[in-house]
Amino acid sequence: MNILEAMQTPEIFGEAFIGESWEAWRSVLSGAFAIPMDGDRLAKFKELAGDREPPCKRVSRLSVIAGRRSAKTHTAAGAAVYLATVGAAIEGLTEKLSPGERGVIALLATDRSQAKVALGYINGLIDQSPALSGMVEKRGAEAIRLNNRISIEVSTSNYRAIRGRTLLAVILDELCFFRDSETSASNDAEIVRAAIPGLATTGGMLIAISSPWAKRGWLYEQYRKHYGTNNDDVLVIKGPTTAFNPTLPQSVIDEALADDPEAAKTEWLAEFREGISNFLDRTVVDSCTRSRPLVVPPSSGIRYCGFVDPAGGGQSANADQFTMAIGYKNDDSVVVCGVYGRKGSPAEIVKEYSEILKGYGIKEVHSDRYAGSWPADEFQKNGIRLLHTDKNRSQLYTEVLPMFNTGRIEIPADPHLINQFCSLERRVGRNADIIDHAPGSHDDLANSVAGLARHALSSTTWTRPIEVIFPGQQPTTTRKPGIPYGH
Repeated sequence: MNILEAMQTPEIFGEAFIGESWEAWRSVLSGAFAIPMDGDRLAKFKELAGDREPPCKRVSRLSVIAGRRSAKTHTAAGAAVYLATVGAAIEGLTEKLSPGERGVIALLATDRSQAKVALGYINGLIDQSPALSGMVEKRGAEAIRLNNRISIEVSTSNYRAIRGRTLLAVILDELCFFRDSETSASNDAEIVRAAIPGLATTGGMLIAISSPWAKRGWLYEQYRKHYGTNNDDVLVIKGPTTAFNPTLPQSVIDEALADDPEAAKTEWLAEFREGISNFLDRTVVDSCTRSRPLVVPPSSGIRYCGFVDPAGGGQSANADQFTMAIGYKNDDSVVVCGVYGRKGSPAEIVKEYSEILKGYGIKEVHSDRYAGSWPADEFQKNGIRLLHTDKNRSQLYTEVLPMFNTGRIEIPADPHLINQFCSLERRVGRNADIIDHAPGSHDDLANSVAGLARHALSSTTWTRPIEVIFPGQQPTTTRKPGIPYGH
């Protein structure tokens, strides 16, 4: 029983994949698993595959680039369940296992929320089928153990999740938006590199399904090299939302195209985004990073400045933090003494930050207007006056860029801060460039530092730090910003 037969058998997959709306996915899976097709299905396959011929055997790599709401996660879950159950014997997967060895079908998602969605689909497909549910030996928060020596494991986009596993298949859901949870840096290629050795020993299958983003990364390279090219090992599919989900009203897409054409082309028409580039090079950021200390303590003779970004602070794993940066102006440079990021009760965070600000002698702090009037009221209760900046996020980043390029800013060696700056993207907007974090990333710490730098330099009331001369040391006319004076 091939994957199409299984998906259309109610006793196995119920009604989940039955209906004309799934015809595009049937053509894709027919091509990927070398299931013969003709007529309308073959025409649909060629439309989505760049007019190439179907592969003559099951491919080792399948990449599907599709617009939003194309049932990508649902299809990924169906493929995982098929390969772990009915298809395990048909595809010869269990024959690859040594005695006592357990194979893994790994499904990786962008974050915990998306992983829960994928696992929910998988559990739903198994539970509605007596045949499939009878194969379950054990369920966990991230895995389902089956009685055929195969497990389905669902996790976030971390290469460690698949290293050391006997991989029978790896399914990457929304690969273009994979980010390392610790660094916010793109890790799509790193995950693929971790998967390939495990799949090579079993002849396993790598399936990447994603909406597109910028013209870079592993999936874009697959598209550039293999789309429309006859290849029995690699199949690349690309199509708009309406090709995969004809039930979506066209009016939704038309409205999005009228509102923001460039964004809509990416989200709904599956076009890789033009005009996206990295904002800062890592070597530039590293050159402006001091090795120590992580936090420069307050010192006499210096007037300090603070900037807060109160937009975050929620408890969820993917929420932004409520952040703060403290620093000072030194001639035409800015020293960032420290950065702070917290989650939890906003009132408690304001109280904690107010005490830190007072320790630096700061009575006024700047912020953006995102959170409305509440932060100003709360800081006022704690003896700090909050002033709103007159610049938006993109303008703040634009002003801090020449400071990095000329070495006129010093930041602490905080890995989250560094990676946030390195992950910023510049996109072409209607009236001006937009600088923002990539999808799935954060810039809460970087935003506070950019705001601090702007307001530190714009002030005319800053005092020059007093240089402390130690015994045997010669006076200097300049001193590297950021070295704590008197410490």
